[in-house]
Amino acid sequence: MTATIEKVSIEVTRTYLEMRDPAELHAARSDDSLIRIERQSNCSVEMFRMLYVEVGKNYHWIDRLPWTNEEIANYLLDPAISLWLMTYDGKTAGYFELRKCEDGSTEIAYFGLLPEFIGRGLGKYLLTCATEQAWADGANRVWLHTCTLDDPAAMPNYLKRGFRPFKTEKYIVEL
Repeated sequence: MTATIEKVSIEVTRTYLEMRDPAELHAARSDDSLIRIERQSNCSVEMFRMLYVEVGKNYHWIDRLPWTNEEIANYLLDPAISLWLMTYDGKTAGYFELRKCEDGSTEIAYFGLLPEFIGRGLGKYLLTCATEQAWADGANRVWLHTCTLDDPAAMPNYLKRGFRPFKTEKYIVEL
């Protein structure tokens, strides 16, 4: 007996959000001494792949799944890219990836927590740190995008931190 998997097409809305001034950030702080956020200057291909897969598995992140090890290694060598790891009590909790754009803006290209760290209030602190780092690195604007496949807490977090929508688009995905 062969099992058949039925694909379902759904409409997804992608929303682009931006912050145009560092003063617009409504920071969320944490005094939890078990939290560490550090740049991964020599991020391994394995770490990059694990973060992408584990953080994105519940949100249908698939774009980078076919990347070869060589493609990942080359991507990580790009000076416009920086990857930051959040640990909690020494355990990998989440990450963010910043991408400096030619127009002087910085995109928070990827951002998220591993499933076991969701719901602890760490996301608002991680987003604050990502945004502050983008400004500290000289961004003239910080932006990101989210979609209706992302965690339901994502959009409220972005809005509470001070990001404002500037564009939406709809597309179809097969799940």
